[in-house]
Amino acid sequence: MNWTEWLIVFILIQLIHGLGTWKMYVAAGFKAWQAFVPVFNAVTLMKIMNRPWWWTILLFLPVVNLLMFVVIWVDTLRSFGYNKAIDTTLGVVTFGFYIYYVNYTQPLNYIEERSLDPRTSAGEWTNSILFAVIAATIVHTYVMQPFIIPTSSLEKTLLTGDFLFVSKF
Repeated sequence: MNWTEWLIVFILIQLIHGLGTWKMYVAAGFKAWQAFVPVFNAVTLMKIMNRPWWWTILLFLPVVNLLMFVVIWVDTLRSFGYNKAIDTTLGVVTFGFYIYYVNYTQPLNYIEERSLDPRTSAGEWTNSILFAVIAATIVHTYVMQPFIIPTSSLEKTLLTGDFLFVSKF
């Protein structure tokens, strides 16, 4: 894809996000246009969800962003009181498009000071596992990666089957 096609895709994604969440932004006390402005909409959404602004950076890291999108879909729904297992399941299974349904057809009761602590032990396990997977993905993808020497081409310095960690820097 060339730059023009990437720009069109980026604008379409921002339009889809804005159309799916603008009423939620308004219900949370923000302006509707803030749902359509690239990057600023993500920072504003983090404020709505009571999450740190730097989570926005995780949305731009390949591989990590795929996990973060799921977390953000679920957190967005929970910020408006949709905490049931069916809401979480629909948010994930529909790839976040359940938020459209909530945005346009359901009452939006923003919970400003909602607790970020999991309500159940299953929620605690899920949070812990997600944190571990995201942290491991960041380290594995961007910091260092384990390798096994597959052949004897480096026989004078490394043996076949040796394990080593390679810095991505």
